[in-house]
Amino acid sequence: MSSTGLPQGAVPRLERPGPLRERVYEALLELITTRALRPGRHLVESELAGHLGVSRQPVREALQRLNTEGWVDLRPAQGAFVHEPTDEEADQLLTVRTLLETEAARLAASHADRAGIEALDEILAQGTLAVASDDVDAAVALDARFHAKIMELAGNAVLAQLAAQVDRRVRWYCTPVARQRGHQSWIEHRDLVAALVEGDEQRATRLMREHTEHTRRSYHARQGA
Repeated sequence: MSSTGLPQGAVPRLERPGPLRERVYEALLELITTRALRPGRHLVESELAGHLGVSRQPVREALQRLNTEGWVDLRPAQGAFVHEPTDEEADQLLTVRTLLETEAARLAASHADRAGIEALDEILAQGTLAVASDDVDAAVALDARFHAKIMELAGNAVLAQLAAQVDRRVRWYCTPVARQRGHQSWIEHRDLVAALVEGDEQRATRLMREHTEHTRRSYHARQGA
C-alpha cells in the first residue's frame, strides 16, 4: 500500500531540546486523533521522520507505543498502519463516554459558579462561529473544550482523570460526524448551559445523556451509510 503526503502545514517540525520521543509520540497521536492520518493509513517511518524533522529512531519508538495503546497496528512484513476502529469498539467507548459525561453534568449543575458559566458561554460563542464558518477542526476542538470545562466544573478529580483517558479517542470517533451534527450539537450545548445556570441536576443529566447518545447514533449511521 502506498502512502501520500500529509496536508501542507499539518505537522510543524519539532523543536529541540526536550524529550524527543515524547514529542514525536504526541505529534503522531494528534495527527491520528484529528484524522490528518486517517484510519488504515500506511505509516512509513522515513516519511514521518522527514515531516517531523527527526531521525527514524524516535518515530519507531513512538509507533511501538501507539501500537501498545491501540492507535496503530503493526503488521509483520507490511509495516505500521493507523488502526481502523470496529463498530463494537466505537459503541463501547461512546457508551462509557455517556456514563462519564452525564455524571459530570449532574455534578456541574450543583457546583458551577458564575465564572464557569461565563467560560462555557465563551466556548459556545466560538463553537457556533466555527460551525457557521464550516471550520470542522475548530468545532471539534471547541467541543472538546466545552466538555472538559463541564468536567472541571463537576469538581470530581477521579471522574476528570477517567474522562481524560478517553478524551482523545472520543475526538477520534466524533470528528467524522462533526459536520453532520453541526449546529444542532451547539444548540444542545446551549440548552445544557441553561440547565447548569438553573442548578437543575435532573435536566442537566437528561440533556447530556441525550446529547452524547445523538453523537453515538450519528456515528453508527454514518458508518452504515
